[in-house]
Amino acid sequence: MPNDLAGSRPAVVLLADDNDSDVELARLGFKRTKLLLDLHRVKDGEECMAFLRKQGEYIDAPTPDLLLLDINMPKMSGTQVLVEIVKDETLCRMPVVILTTSEDDEEILKLYKLRCSACIVKPIDFDQFLKVVRSIAEYWFTVVVLPKCRRSILATG
Repeated sequence: MPNDLAGSRPAVVLLADDNDSDVELARLGFKRTKLLLDLHRVKDGEECMAFLRKQGEYIDAPTPDLLLLDINMPKMSGTQVLVEIVKDETLCRMPVVILTTSEDDEEILKLYKLRCSACIVKPIDFDQFLKVVRSIAEYWFTVVVLPKCRRSILATG
């Protein structure tokens, strides 16, 4: 496997999504991958930034290897979170997969210009949603080569 995470430690995934149903589907999809994953969830953009910056209740939070970011969240949208991540020297190299219900070309182009790693339209169909989540995990943790020094690259201090 190109990614050495598979044999060494669980891959840390942060899921930022306010929709409980989508979160449960994501959990099921990740379970079906048979990969060793440590899934964390935040419900809004402000919690996401606190988790990533290890602030408040998230002071001991692990550094995510992958962020799954919903665009439509309360308090701070996924787009606003992405803008903050790009501006932050300690976070800007983290892979960010956007989950959205929009198929609007201009919105998707804007997200790529903000340096998201991938943009995925959330499927409405239950089985399709599970398949997408499983594909995301397998791609990022078995196909993509992440640098061995990613912990220092992604460390937030």
